[in-house]
Amino acid sequence: MSIATSTDTRSPAPHIADTHDLIRVHGARENNLKDVSVELPKRRLTVFTGVSGSGKSSLVFGTIAAESQRLINETYSAFIQGFMPNLARPDVDVLEGLTTAITVDQQRMGADPRSTVGTATDANAMLRILFSRLGQPHIGSPQAYSFNVASISGAGAVKFEKGGKTVKERRSFSVTGGMCVRCEGRGSVNDLDLTQIYDENKSINGGAITIPGYSMEGWYGRIYRGCGWFDPDKPVREFSETELHDLLHKEATKIKVDGVNLTYLGLVPQIQKSYLSKDIEAMQPHIRAFVERVATFTACPDCGGTRLSELARSSKINGLSIADACAMQISDLAEWLRDLTEPSVAPLLAKLGHTLDSFVEIGLGYLSLDRPAGTLSGGEAQRTKMVRHLGSSLTDATYVFDEPTTGLHPHDIQRMNNLLLRLRDKGNTVLVVEHEPETIAIADHVVDLGPGAGVAGGTVCFEGTVDALRASGTVTGRHFDDRASLKEKVRTATGALEIRGATAHNLRDVDVDIPLGVLVVVTGVAGSGKSSLVHGSIPGGAGVVSIDQTPIRGSRRSNPATYTGLLEPIRKAFAKANGVKPALFSANSEGACPTCNGAGVIYTDLAMMAGVATTCEECEGRRFEASVLEYKFGGRDISEVLAMSVTEAEAFFGAGETRTPAAHAVLERLVSVGLGYLTIGQPLTTLSGGERQRLKLATHMAEKGGIYVLDEPTTGLHLADVEQLLGLLDRLVDAGKSVIVVEHHQAVMAHADWIIDLGPGAGHDGGQIIFQGTPAALVTARETLTAQHLADYVHPGA
Repeated sequence: MSIATSTDTRSPAPHIADTHDLIRVHGARENNLKDVSVELPKRRLTVFTGVSGSGKSSLVFGTIAAESQRLINETYSAFIQGFMPNLARPDVDVLEGLTTAITVDQQRMGADPRSTVGTATDANAMLRILFSRLGQPHIGSPQAYSFNVASISGAGAVKFEKGGKTVKERRSFSVTGGMCVRCEGRGSVNDLDLTQIYDENKSINGGAITIPGYSMEGWYGRIYRGCGWFDPDKPVREFSETELHDLLHKEATKIKVDGVNLTYLGLVPQIQKSYLSKDIEAMQPHIRAFVERVATFTACPDCGGTRLSELARSSKINGLSIADACAMQISDLAEWLRDLTEPSVAPLLAKLGHTLDSFVEIGLGYLSLDRPAGTLSGGEAQRTKMVRHLGSSLTDATYVFDEPTTGLHPHDIQRMNNLLLRLRDKGNTVLVVEHEPETIAIADHVVDLGPGAGVAGGTVCFEGTVDALRASGTVTGRHFDDRASLKEKVRTATGALEIRGATAHNLRDVDVDIPLGVLVVVTGVAGSGKSSLVHGSIPGGAGVVSIDQTPIRGSRRSNPATYTGLLEPIRKAFAKANGVKPALFSANSEGACPTCNGAGVIYTDLAMMAGVATTCEECEGRRFEASVLEYKFGGRDISEVLAMSVTEAEAFFGAGETRTPAAHAVLERLVSVGLGYLTIGQPLTTLSGGERQRLKLATHMAEKGGIYVLDEPTTGLHLADVEQLLGLLDRLVDAGKSVIVVEHHQAVMAHADWIIDLGPGAGHDGGQIIFQGTPAALVTARETLTAQHLADYVHPGA
């Protein structure tokens, strides 16, 4: 047998399949991107930086990830695509080298009140199977342990053909579910304060119904005035018992008013259907305020808040029911699970154990599986979504992250960095939108967008290594090594807000005096109890303006002018100047273009294909009827005013004949939070996360109150923007306000007058005050994790 040998020692040419090592983007124009072209290395960690609103998310999520998802969807049949969300092709000339994109964004999880950490990650599904196999006494299938399945049974006769004859048989069925009957699996029951629903001293026609939106001039007025069951001109206090019952509790009944068929429903069931069955966090601010006034939520007395029936709670493994397991801290549950060695369910135990260990590894071991998903912060929600990707065998995928360090203490950021590097080292492409210098520093490749935000951004200012970024002279490069210094002199408190015996969530009977009249920063590792102390223990009500992390929501019809209430004084100013109704100057009301209904574009649904949006030919995208645009104010029509930037509009409404104090006050607040570049009529759906956070801050600044409570206001802010935020906080304090900030950013800590540090760990390892004092005293002591990281920040290399 002969063996062939080669005398050629040259390395073989690379296989053509190995040459596709770049993701090429050419001519991207999504949102504010200006013909952006970049080449991103595959199987590397690329970080996208730039000021808030510079176009990072438009490039990464709106272009690269969106096109990857669209192409994957197109591999399914038209029938399947009909059930999937329609995705339009991004506005880009060329996209090459894409791989399967897995997006892990900061969208809040589970607006549904039934959604929990366990249901969102499939950990609950695995636990239910485990209890259905090992639980004693055995009560049924996994459904018997689910708080989303009700127990039902029924019986009746059925007819069917058999051997050419019609046979009639009696059949019965039953389903054993785990839902608590009283609270229907919600864990809480509610009571309504009737005094917040109606004013008994007024008649229906006189405005007795005080529910938001229940105008007597609209449909509700037509229903309640025309139902005929009570006199609409009689004060409610004079109603008979039957009349009051009909007003408040009558079940759905078909009625005819003025020849129109309508459905009458009593006020109480109407409120339960319209408001109490929905996620309170998703409601508009005035609706949310009404629900908080009218409804009191308490733990269900039948199930103790566990959502489960007594039968489901009676079945146990080693003395633990499924309700007990879901209430445990995940790190403790993982330990309990390790003690189970039943061979018959070994694969299930391994899978569930891996999921729980992933929670601990990612820094969420302090959560419990029964925690409502809607209560997670943006950072916690994003890390919860990461759980299912840890340990995945997939490689050569593109993982896309949106500020994964949001809500993380500097101590936790290193752990997150290690996870990102692990995903990369398995052969994946990792794309990260990030502001945190510690995460930018581990990048293989950096793309810096800018130079400004909005129309001033949308271009690539820099591409290259981290070291090259430092020397690049871009906004990010100049601020990359910024270090705030400790204050030489701190303000003196003018009083104190006393908190005694705080026990919300993991707090351990905390007593603390929060200084007033100064800038106070509450800090500590993720899960240490900061939000529980600030949002759960500071008494709300008069004088406290709380700005939490819940994202603002809005459709493409919403914009900064509608969200902040700016449009109201503008409409009134136009109406007064022209002697017409204010409703004409709303694109959502009488002034709307009849062809596009005020949307500015015509949407054509193409079934499973992406819908097409074309600019309305009638109004040319200006959203208003032609006759409305003939009315001018200061020489501008309403569409031209809505096309102004905030800075331009502030000057327009601030002086001269167009001076409008109410509008100018709102615009001043928008400028003060750094949103001067936004167009006041820009759809909210096009704003970045950081821009939405600051828009919310500007709106709440209008509220009357002496104490401002802010939850991580640096979320989504570029290094250069943090400086502006500190200036805003200083102005609030100097104006006589007390500012309490939950924050991890070292620049904000260094700028504080007083720091309260919670810990020492997360979950049941936290919940204690481990330091309170000035930032200088914290750095000098160097006894806590926060102290060590702050000391390294203000004295690098020391």
